[in-house]
Amino acid sequence: MKKDIKVGIIMGSDSDLVIMSEAAILLEEFGISYEMTVASAHRSPLLAHKYATGALGRGIKVIIAGAGGAAHLAGVIASFTTLPVIGVPVKSKSLDGLDSLLSTSQMPPGIPVATVGINSAKNAGLLAIQILAVSDQTLEKKLFAYKQKMHDEIKQKGERLLKLGYKKYLEK
Repeated sequence: MKKDIKVGIIMGSDSDLVIMSEAAILLEEFGISYEMTVASAHRSPLLAHKYATGALGRGIKVIIAGAGGAAHLAGVIASFTTLPVIGVPVKSKSLDGLDSLLSTSQMPPGIPVATVGINSAKNAGLLAIQILAVSDQTLEKKLFAYKQKMHDEIKQKGERLLKLGYKKYLEK
């Protein structure tokens, strides 16, 4: 296993992979190394423990943990490490992801988990990048360029809407 891995991505089930891959895609875009695995807080707690307690030794600086339903994975991981943990509540079938959101965000005092929106693994990836950029000027410059690109795209869309009007804009 490589020692230059900066971000760990862990999910409670491989059914979460479609959502969690959005974080990986963004990390790849920024040239940030990561590892990705599956471990359940409930079905394989020993694997979750081993992952969290070994993360620092593998060079990981930030962990992104995604799970649906009871969604305790991020909290369990955070309880075993001093690394920042970003929780991604994954949309569930029964409560449309609200159960996942509440389970991930409502942590007891002393065990913080930064929580993004339901299915928002891309934002989790972006937050991990922002955390890493605090001590990396090259990464900070890439983040600035990323945000500038978003700004420019929105500006172009606004100008196009103003020029065409909403009916013609929607036709295209």
